Amino acid sequence: MTRLINPTRRAVLKGGVTLGAAAVLQSPFINHAWAQDVSYDGGVFDADGAVLNIGEWGGGWEEFVRGALTDQFEQDFNCRINWDSSFPWFPKFVTRGPQDPAYDMANWNLPELTQTNQAGDYFLSVEEIVANVPNAANCWDFAFASGAGVTWAYMPYVYAFRTDRGDPVTGFRDFWQSRFAGKRGTYHTENGLMHAFFMATAQEFGDDQYDMEAAFQALEEAMPMQISEFTFNMLSLLERGEVDIAVHIEGEALSLKRRGVPIDVWQWNSRPIITQTKTISRYSDPMQKRLAFALMNRTLSPEFLNAFGDEFMWRPTNSEATITAALAEEGVQNTPDAVNDFWVPDWNFFVENKLEISDRLNEIFGL
Repeated sequence: MTRLINPTRRAVLKGGVTLGAAAVLQSPFINHAWAQDVSYDGGVFDADGAVLNIGEWGGGWEEFVRGALTDQFEQDFNCRINWDSSFPWFPKFVTRGPQDPAYDMANWNLPELTQTNQAGDYFLSVEEIVANVPNAANCWDFAFASGAGVTWAYMPYVYAFRTDRGDPVTGFRDFWQSRFAGKRGTYHTENGLMHAFFMATAQEFGDDQYDMEAAFQALEEAMPMQISEFTFNMLSLLERGEVDIAVHIEGEALSLKRRGVPIDVWQWNSRPIITQTKTISRYSDPMQKRLAFALMNRTLSPEFLNAFGDEFMWRPTNSEATITAALAEEGVQNTPDAVNDFWVPDWNFFVENKLEISDRLNEIFGL
């Protein structure tokens, strides 16, 4: 898990990606522009005003990333970034199909990325990206777990709990303790945090992450729970004392602690992580694909990752980046030992069973 990916060691990646690339080369559409070889070595080039279409989060996220990354990128490469924040991306990709991609580059959480990747040959493989993105060579192995993109930032899933309500949380099953009855918080079935919580619950109470019945039973026993749509709503419930323990992610929950709210976090012992992962569309035109390689390279640079971590408290996947001071104060490190046991749940399994899982959870939640 802790080895660094090197372009000369591409054989360690999934063997199936080579078959996908070969299928493209044998396609009857070989004369189309996207069939041309594209490579990138890390330098600056003149894109002659080309437009790079990206799918990326909006709001304060967009404002920061533009100022810290893409505004300068547009100047350096003589290009324009067409930024679309109207999530979700999945229906846009499948409506247009692989050969007319909705975006040249998109930023994802893994459940929707996995769903889209299962639906068709939309994205370059990890192997192809690593060969053309120099900064990817310094990323931890788990940055490539999706097989279809590169994870550039991540956070552990945690319990956020109020420290003025008794003993600290020290185990995954503490969520079910009687002292938290009616004061537990989790999310609607479309939220990725609920998906990760479901698989972690299956692993804790069943044989493994695939033991759906064990998870359903455990979550029934946890009711009644406060069900939120988004993490920022859950922060409000914690701050007001309407929940005493909640499923959450590290950086956002610690932001409450830094504001003086009596909150702390406990990282689940199975150590799953929520990720930000960027893909590059296989059938984008050559100039857009080359620009996407360049933007991916700058996204993975320690300079950007350090600034992003300082702003939002996400951890970097580049081994040469630093941990923001706020997380370092909590004992967080960016070392081989620190990242060795992180777990990326099997999102292929979840996507294949999502309808059944969602229906059962909606029954349990009374939704």
